Amino acid sequence: MAWSMARRDNAVSLEDVLSHLRSIADSVDIPVNADFEGGFATDPADVAANVTRATATGIAGLSIEDSTGNDARPLIEFPLAVERIRAARQAIGVSGTEVVLTARSEGFIVGCPDLAETIRRLTAFAEAGADCLYAPGIRSVTDIATVVQAVAPKPVNVLVGSDFTTVAELSAAGVRRISVGGALARAAYGGFLEVAREIAVHGTFAGLTRGVPFAEINSAFPTV
Repeated sequence: MAWSMARRDNAVSLEDVLSHLRSIADSVDIPVNADFEGGFATDPADVAANVTRATATGIAGLSIEDSTGNDARPLIEFPLAVERIRAARQAIGVSGTEVVLTARSEGFIVGCPDLAETIRRLTAFAEAGADCLYAPGIRSVTDIATVVQAVAPKPVNVLVGSDFTTVAELSAAGVRRISVGGALARAAYGGFLEVAREIAVHGTFAGLTRGVPFAEINSAFPTV
């Protein structure tokens, strides 16, 4: 979403995100899960207020993460991180929706790859009411299985952004949900840039022959 608006990742506003979620939820018949970043707030009460607004967009799930964006202190302090998840859970309960709450611990993607601390946080998030647990950045299937066992019976989501595992391996490890994050978009941009560079550098257009036919793309969308 951010790239489509000529912005960097994590540089979109709450209002932009809420509008985007409504647009997607109104356009499809399948459940929509929202990457709700850090709840667009730090204080638990403010996170709860924003989650309440998100539940009204028609989404089926959302995630709250514990990163700060500050390299000096990349993770929110443990007690506050837990209270934020508890506040989100309460907000969903009051909303009367069945929105699935996914709690994310970001240590492995913000330079703090501590499995024990990650498990401590995910376990606490589960106790605070998270429906699903998520530690993006873990690439060892053994570590992933350890997380699955630690938070059982709550389901675990795994991020796959490169070729380090398979669906079968993750399933065998007990993973219940897989996300690719921005990897599909990056793959698409990769194809775009490859062809654009061919045109700019060589003046040839061979890469355009790999494009998906218009008819195939159009067939994925309803007629107005």
